[in-house]
Amino acid sequence: MDVLSMVTASGPMVNGTSVLAAFGALGVLIVLFAESGLLVVGFFLPGDTLLFPAGVLCGTGQRSGPHLVLWQVLLCAAVGAVAGAQLGFWIGRHSGRALLSRGGNRQVKRWVARSEELLTRYGVRRAIVLSRFVPMARTVVSPLAGALEVPVRTFTLWQTVGSLVWSQGLVLAGYVLGASVPGVERYLLPIVAAVVAVSLLPLVVQLWQARRSGSGSR
Repeated sequence: MDVLSMVTASGPMVNGTSVLAAFGALGVLIVLFAESGLLVVGFFLPGDTLLFPAGVLCGTGQRSGPHLVLWQVLLCAAVGAVAGAQLGFWIGRHSGRALLSRGGNRQVKRWVARSEELLTRYGVRRAIVLSRFVPMARTVVSPLAGALEVPVRTFTLWQTVGSLVWSQGLVLAGYVLGASVPGVERYLLPIVAAVVAVSLLPLVVQLWQARRSGSGSR
């Protein structure tokens, strides 16, 4: 079983590799654009589990799986992340709180509250950058910043910085691993699982801090 079959058969957590097989670098652009800009839909599109494998497959070349070209993946990742976040900002700007507080979606409400806490704790600039590294938060912060009327220039600058550091960093990390470790593609599934675990650490820390502060106030 080659790397593509192994990962695709492993389930929805990492089936981003099937997206890479079907669409190549363009799949990276589409998924990151949707994850960064389309509320609710973006919750189901973890970009971390797409970017890192894409970098690994660029590094392994044609040894197995789809052949991806590094510069194409980097470009598509940058365009998808930056353009998607900007779209999310404008949606929030024009739809405001009505979009973010839709009655039927508890998950959206929960992440709106956590993202507001992130903005309050770290300030707008740092929160916009940091949110790119937190699954689900990166889907919510852009429309939330628009709804809160963060200045366009401020948001655009800092979301671009965060989007580029996040997307390019993960692709390049995967590329270095794929190019330097022979046969690493055979272990792509546990590697992606590790990436997911690391990306969820900020959420675990935030929940732990919230629970600790809640118990301390009793």
